[in-house]
Amino acid sequence: MDRTNIISIAKSTLEIEISELEKLKNRIDDQFAQAVEIIHSAKGKLIVVGIGKSAHVGNKIVATLNSTGTPSQFLHASEAIHGDLGVIQKQDVVLCISNSGNSPEIANLVSYLKDYSSALIGMTGNKTSKLAEFSEVILDTHVDVEACPNKLAPTSSTTIQMALGDALAVSLMELNDFKANDFAKFHPGGSLGKNLTSKVEQFLSSQKPQVTEDSSIRDVIISISASSHGITVVTNDDQIIGVITDGDLRRMLMKGEDISKVLAKDIMSARPRTIEKDALAKEAMKVLKENNIGQLVVTEKGKYFGIIDLHKLLDEGIN
Repeated sequence: MDRTNIISIAKSTLEIEISELEKLKNRIDDQFAQAVEIIHSAKGKLIVVGIGKSAHVGNKIVATLNSTGTPSQFLHASEAIHGDLGVIQKQDVVLCISNSGNSPEIANLVSYLKDYSSALIGMTGNKTSKLAEFSEVILDTHVDVEACPNKLAPTSSTTIQMALGDALAVSLMELNDFKANDFAKFHPGGSLGKNLTSKVEQFLSSQKPQVTEDSSIRDVIISISASSHGITVVTNDDQIIGVITDGDLRRMLMKGEDISKVLAKDIMSARPRTIEKDALAKEAMKVLKENNIGQLVVTEKGKYFGIIDLHKLLDEGIN
């Protein structure tokens, strides 16, 4: 098989699944809205039940819901009938996912799911199935064609399930007024969480280069060389007067003037860019990028507090 055929197969697969998604979009109705309202008003959590490929989809839906403000837990159908039904409390809502709605594990389980929970929502492609019969609300995931060449492997059907799970999650986010900062609370270790919550103080350098305005060039050179940032801050009792970079030193030396009497105040750049230590790290990154600088002076209530470095922020995933 040549590449042209491979590309054609891939496009055909996507065309089939896109077609089924369009049909799903046209089926969204009051049943979907009712399901969202039931989950939103539940006093407990959402239990998502599935088996086979639907179990994998269910796990992904649970992960999405948990990260977007709807407490959820996955329950495997085969484990449920062997003791794990105890995880369901009467205030919980159950979302059971099954394309056929009649698999033995699901058929044996649905009456218990309904009795043990406050509501059972069925996500199924068969509206006359055992799952549909016991469900208070039915989310129709019927597909006309699976995308696999044998029309058997769950492809279009699992895509539909996944998409409908996303639609539930997004609708619930809107109802819960779930914002980016809320999302970040559940992702503290990722770059998203860092960008939304991390403060400048968390990324401060351990070095705090500093000279006075009357410091000699020798002292300035020693201060810059002792740190890894190529900069020192000129202060007066921790009040920031200016900054001197290694670039400032090079430009001074290139003039060929007598430097024996030059002081820090003679070559410093006054009114440098600063940021408060409690500011978001992403704000520091914005200032660094906009001004095309590598370091930023950090303050605490206007007084010199430290240095934050562009490369440190990049290494930590701040952008």
